[in-house]
Amino acid sequence: MQMQQGRYAYSPITKRPDYCWPEGKRLAVYVGLNLEHFAFGEGLGAELAPGGPQPDVLNYAWRDYGNRVGAWRLLELFDALDLPASVITNSAMYDYAPELMEAFRARGDVIVGHGRTNSERQSDLNKVAEAALISEATDILRNAEGVPPKGWLSPWIAESHDTPDLLSEAGYKYTLNWCMDDQPVWMNTNVGRILSVPYPQEINDIPSIVARKDGAAEFANMIIDNFDEMLEQSVGQPLVMGIALHPYLVGQPYRLRQLRRALSHITSHRDQVWLTTSDAISDYCYDAISTLIT
Repeated sequence: MQMQQGRYAYSPITKRPDYCWPEGKRLAVYVGLNLEHFAFGEGLGAELAPGGPQPDVLNYAWRDYGNRVGAWRLLELFDALDLPASVITNSAMYDYAPELMEAFRARGDVIVGHGRTNSERQSDLNKVAEAALISEATDILRNAEGVPPKGWLSPWIAESHDTPDLLSEAGYKYTLNWCMDDQPVWMNTNVGRILSVPYPQEINDIPSIVARKDGAAEFANMIIDNFDEMLEQSVGQPLVMGIALHPYLVGQPYRLRQLRRALSHITSHRDQVWLTTSDAISDYCYDAISTLIT
């Protein structure tokens, strides 16, 4: 018999209870901005070009551009568009780039747990070590921000069989790891339930730009087309659209110009959609529509 994931049951989106987002909106849109740390001379990391022997200076420096330049340009763009962000953060960023973390804190953006560093995968660890990773990262974010993070995205979207249980035990309210739906979904854990908030793997610059080699304009057009289509679809069902961004990719000037075009298109429809954060989506699901989510 084939193994089953056992975390949620099958449910067709066309046959679920109906509800609305705040103010009667039908489409919730949030930006997930990944602020990531990469170790020098070791560990994992996306590549601009095939890496050579360590230290791989080319790819390390290319990724570090995002923290030194790209993220600051994105912050300016979000300010100009009055757009909130879910800042998906490796805990090592608080030591590595404290000014950057302070800048997003000053905007009032929400912080989502993202492990310690993107140089490692938590799925490579045993249960005790994975729990320690989650605890260590959570403590750093709590101490820095004054409140614990509500949501979690695993580095490299890597889970063990225990991850949802460990996140729930650590007090997390939602996960962004599972991309199986356009609505929030309750998931089972050994200590109750945890919410899966949709996080995109299509409208995501790493699969698009790094894996498929899509151009800057093509990625921007994907965002616009996805938004326009989901806005029409949301007449039938309330939906969530996430936009996953990494500063070392979309913070490059030629990509930033195209991203500005896409996000400007979305914000021009702010009267029709809920421009929000993953935290706010989770809070609304727990507080207002808990029984309507399948």
